[in-house]
Amino acid sequence: MTVSPRHPVYSNNRLKLGVFCANTMPALTTVPELFKPNWTECLRIAQMADDAGLEAIVPIARWKGYVDGDFQHASHDVIEPFTYAAAIAQATRRIGVFATTHAPTVHPLIVAKQAATIDAISGGRFGMNVVGGWNRREFDMFGIEMLGHEERYAYLAEWLTLIRRLWSEKSEFDVDSRWFSMKGALSRPQPSQGGAVPIMNAGFSETGMRFAARHSNMGLIGLFGENPDQWQAQVAKYKALARDEYGRDVQVWTNAQLVLKDTEAEAADYLRYYSEDRADHAAIDGFISTLARENGVAEDSDQMRFMRRTVALGSGMPVVGSAETVAAKLVSVVEAGVDGVIFSAIDYVDALQRLARDVLPRLAAAGVREGV
Repeated sequence: MTVSPRHPVYSNNRLKLGVFCANTMPALTTVPELFKPNWTECLRIAQMADDAGLEAIVPIARWKGYVDGDFQHASHDVIEPFTYAAAIAQATRRIGVFATTHAPTVHPLIVAKQAATIDAISGGRFGMNVVGGWNRREFDMFGIEMLGHEERYAYLAEWLTLIRRLWSEKSEFDVDSRWFSMKGALSRPQPSQGGAVPIMNAGFSETGMRFAARHSNMGLIGLFGENPDQWQAQVAKYKALARDEYGRDVQVWTNAQLVLKDTEAEAADYLRYYSEDRADHAAIDGFISTLARENGVAEDSDQMRFMRRTVALGSGMPVVGSAETVAAKLVSVVEAGVDGVIFSAIDYVDALQRLARDVLPRLAAAGVREGV
């Protein structure tokens, strides 16, 4: 798929950066200062990221949280991602604005039209993170069957193919398949990027990784372990899969939880405080059991054990320390072959202020990012 060079995620920076999860709680912890989604703060965070020159802001799609029977649990509070993306697009100037969608919950025609609208609002800065869904609690609310693991990706492949056709076809078309029946289908206006709107996808299983390697422009992976050599092997395997089996070059991104403080000790103490002393164990248990079951991965697998240790920290790999340490770790991630990092934080405003002031200049000096 040819990609428009206009989109920010195809900048010249060796390390692209973005904000993740800033439409819901960013970590499974009970600390009172935990970010809670309200529009004033969502807008402030997006504009700070835009001013700092970051490439992407990626909300998650979530309809229900991780703790059954607890109506008040904070994990249920999520701002709808397409509405969020449209408003963020209007309020920013250059950052790539993504929306995340659960394919089985919405028809391709609706998504195609929503995406084209946001693309117009943003001036060609829209991107989409596509997921097949894994939280059975959500499917139960919609009253739809959650497909088996393999079928889920077959559905997602056809769903995404149809959307790309709706974004790029120059005449009406019919569809009559197992999943969809469409007569005289079209969607106008089409995105300025056409069918090349950047697609992000995360897959934990082998099937998920193959889908992302074949269909996405940006594969979002979890980096497991603390050794850069381990990261390099994971990234190389992913890029080789896309190149050797599907003849495609894809970017590999990862998500990280940023704990950035003045000193190493302060960062370590804060990490321990929110992820151990104030961990939300009920939410962690619900998250891990559901993720493992619905992705066909054993709860006692190395991958799930690693995630259980880190999920209280937030989304993805912990990046913890002073500005010098954080910058060095991000440089090592680039050297492992990663193209981009989207981060979440307990306090996004403080994290973005520190990132822009103390870390981005160091990354520019290291040659992995250009100065703003």
